Amino acid sequence: RAALKDNEIEKLQYLVLIQFQQIPLPYIEYLHTYLPLHSNREVDTFPVIDFMEFRNPGMQVVAPKTDSATNTITNYLYNEDTVLKENRYGIMEPEQGEIIDARLIDVVLVPLLAFDETGSRVGYGKGYYDRFLSECREDTIKIGLSFFEAADHIDDTGEFDIPLTYCVTPYRIYEF
Repeated sequence: RAALKDNEIEKLQYLVLIQFQQIPLPYIEYLHTYLPLHSNREVDTFPVIDFMEFRNPGMQVVAPKTDSATNTITNYLYNEDTVLKENRYGIMEPEQGEIIDARLIDVVLVPLLAFDETGSRVGYGKGYYDRFLSECREDTIKIGLSFFEAADHIDDTGEFDIPLTYCVTPYRIYEF
């Protein structure tokens, strides 16, 4: 991602959004999303949130706050009144607010560095999302967003890794 130029990212971002709109999702009450770290050139989730809010009137957006002592996530309701604070990794997080139980969440936009043809993903290495996803309902839809296509196989997977349901790239939707 670091090698991508700004104009390339803008184009790829637009294409990811177009692909995302093709996923046959049911009505969503709670959407959990990572807040993108632009310095890492992550796929921007805000256009996806806007689309999902349009498609799902009344949908609630949930954002994570990490606890580095326990490597866990607390889910906070995210709206225009949410006060964000930068954490030690440079990621914006809700400072406080209404906590939302993981079992209420219908869809999770999952951050990733890479993914493979089986839905395994490489995250940032602390296991925050795998711990969080294990608390979600079994039918919670887990969606990765990537500027790049799937790797053939990721070797570094463990028994506690939770696979994606979909991964959206600029040119394809992978369903697992």
